[in-house]
Amino acid sequence: MTLIGLDHPLTYLGILIAAIVEGEIAYVAAAALVGRGYLNPIGVVIAGAAGASLGDQFYFYLLRGRLRRFLDRYDTIARRGQMLARQVRRREVPMVLLIRFAPGLRIALSAACAYAGVAPIRFSCLSLLSSVVWSVSLLALVAWVGPNVLPALGVSGWWAALIPAVLIVLMFRIVGRVERRALVEGADRLDESGA
Repeated sequence: MTLIGLDHPLTYLGILIAAIVEGEIAYVAAAALVGRGYLNPIGVVIAGAAGASLGDQFYFYLLRGRLRRFLDRYDTIARRGQMLARQVRRREVPMVLLIRFAPGLRIALSAACAYAGVAPIRFSCLSLLSSVVWSVSLLALVAWVGPNVLPALGVSGWWAALIPAVLIVLMFRIVGRVERRALVEGADRLDESGA
């Protein structure tokens, strides 16, 4: 049951590009389409995981070289980068794995991993692993759990895929705001203490 023209390689390329740039919203929409039978779940998982990992790695590798030295010339950026780097050094593996599940902090955490000197092979492998877990878990929740649980509550059809999708996007937005606020407050406390 696929819509003519929707289950096409360019659709999966679009999912990959969207996961590189933004992540959650486009991927959750694709998962809802899987739940309705319009897209192939394997293709969506592969495109979503690859795009998510590539997006995280772009910033990591970008900030390992000359751009980092350029940004270090600005005191505020350098201080915040060093503060994040200290956090990463204490919990390197969990921090890399967290990137995928920290909306609004993807770039900051990837940058912090670059500043902290995380080994490139370690970062790439952990990023890919967390991206696969991210894509499979979101797909399962939106495409299968929601449509199988919500009919018992009287919700069916598109709504059974759409309701979990909207709830997940809202959750990611709220979590992202809370995490950003905590990060800024932590950096402000660090600045006040003179560390």
